[in-house]
Amino acid sequence: MIQISSIVRYTPDDAREFAFEAAIAAGAAEAAARSLANATVAAELCGRASVGFAHLPDYLDGFAAGRIIGQAEPEIAFPVPAAIHVDGRGGIAQLGFDRAFDALRQRAGLHGLAVFMQHNSYTAGELGYYVRRLADAGLVALAVSNGPALMTAGSGRKPVYGTNPMAFAAPVSDAPPLVIDQASSATAFVKVRRAAEMEEAIPAGWAVNADGEPTTDARQAIKGALLAFGGARGANIALIVEVLAAGLTGANWSLDAPSFADGTDSPGVGLFVIALSPTLLAPDLPARLALQVERLAAHGVHIPGRTPIVDEIALPKGLVDAIKDHGKA
Repeated sequence: MIQISSIVRYTPDDAREFAFEAAIAAGAAEAAARSLANATVAAELCGRASVGFAHLPDYLDGFAAGRIIGQAEPEIAFPVPAAIHVDGRGGIAQLGFDRAFDALRQRAGLHGLAVFMQHNSYTAGELGYYVRRLADAGLVALAVSNGPALMTAGSGRKPVYGTNPMAFAAPVSDAPPLVIDQASSATAFVKVRRAAEMEEAIPAGWAVNADGEPTTDARQAIKGALLAFGGARGANIALIVEVLAAGLTGANWSLDAPSFADGTDSPGVGLFVIALSPTLLAPDLPARLALQVERLAAHGVHIPGRTPIVDEIALPKGLVDAIKDHGKA
């Protein structure tokens, strides 16, 4: 760890240990703390800082308040050979996925595809983390998750869906995997919350206030609701995500999910992942995709998932201090 002015710089291993110790101090069991630390650092390394260490205090608060059961051990069942159903038992989504990862990978390799379905957990964090791990194992993956209602739709004024993100990843020969991770909302809630904390304005089209009127005031947006990207199209995607992540898994619908930031009850939301094996279904996919993304890049297309390799994680000192202070409460 190196501290320079208002920035604290960590190696990835040191950052992982910092997150692990913070989770332990907040009440997490070692397995949960390790899963959370790995996911937190992974988000930072792929350029998703808003759901990396900036999101970690939500987990620490959740452990302390009881919204996350720190000692929860996921319960795993296999309803059919190509499906894995996990009850998160009020814990973090990352631990349930870790516990089932090898089975998911093996069953996808055996059957050509396999499905992971988890309910009764805290919100999923960086969704790209789940599909990226599967792509690194040679699989094509699609993941969706829901969360407490934060986004309005149609002519309504009240939140009815979570930000309900969708993530996709595919292996690319001799290159990092293709990774797409985006919310159904026009922006992530954590960005609006951050803007409110900094007393900064937000772009038009991100949110409405409590009266359902468009707003660029982040503090009013917090009291109101996020908007779907693309209007009805984004709202339709949010509904598709809801059916998969809550309907098929047995998790809470977003309308019924307790807050991820307040109270003592788990959001109890869901995570749904499909893994497909190119080895069985299309052995030449990684090589073909490598050529295709190069063609697209030559046309000026941004290729998601191509992030610079970094050897350190730079965190604001204020955030580092806030994380450390959780262990003193």
